[in-house]
Amino acid sequence: MSPRNRRPARPDPSRSQEGRGGPGRSDRYVIPGRQPVREAIRAGRDLEAVIIDTRQVDALADLAQAAADAGVTLRTASRDELDGLTGEVRHQGVVALAGPFAYASMDRLATADLVLVLDGVTDPRNLGAIARVAEQAGAGGIVIRSKRAASPSPAAEKAAAGALSWVPVVVATNITRAVEELRDHGLWSLGLAGEAPRTVWDEPLLDERVALVIGEEGAGLSRLVAERVDALVSIPMAGRLDSLNAATATAVTAFEWSRRHHGK
Repeated sequence: MSPRNRRPARPDPSRSQEGRGGPGRSDRYVIPGRQPVREAIRAGRDLEAVIIDTRQVDALADLAQAAADAGVTLRTASRDELDGLTGEVRHQGVVALAGPFAYASMDRLATADLVLVLDGVTDPRNLGAIARVAEQAGAGGIVIRSKRAASPSPAAEKAAAGALSWVPVVVATNITRAVEELRDHGLWSLGLAGEAPRTVWDEPLLDERVALVIGEEGAGLSRLVAERVDALVSIPMAGRLDSLNAATATAVTAFEWSRRHHGK
């Protein structure tokens, strides 16, 4: 049968999650939302199933076809069941189930020109937004802290809009050591700090390969990390407030780096 004449893929009602003890289990990693699921399929992530709201099968026919073309199992479930999988995160009528998130090794970042290092960012939505910045600004990956920090989750996946399917994420038990390891790979380290006298507009290290280190929302960089980075840099403010959130500050600085390296 030619592609033009083939019948569109549809979830098999007999494989509905109803009566199976609910659509999710605690060992499943949930990717909610149309764009995150679409990018997960396109990136070839190892997906167990794509689950579509029974009331939105026709509206999501293109996404169902993409899953079928990739050999991913299609299922249907009620909206309440999808809500149970994603909690307060909006799923837009579709989720993907996967195994545990696949973290990368630090060696994966050895040849990167830009790496975003998160020193205790705790809001998963900021993590997702930073992943989106990383993908668009051309970063080679993200390093996150193993404890007391946000990690990939449904909320992060939704905020990332698919970027977590493309951007390598490395977990480090010690951010200072991670910065030193990136330095061994030839990257300068640059920490964001509101009190730094030099701004992103005139920082020469942004002309180089760099690990951009972003601190915790509110508290900023930890003391040891601030002492160990090669330089601190600030973003000049013209308004009455004195700071940006972590994701916005990352975007400003990462795109200044991108402008210098890829701008025309």
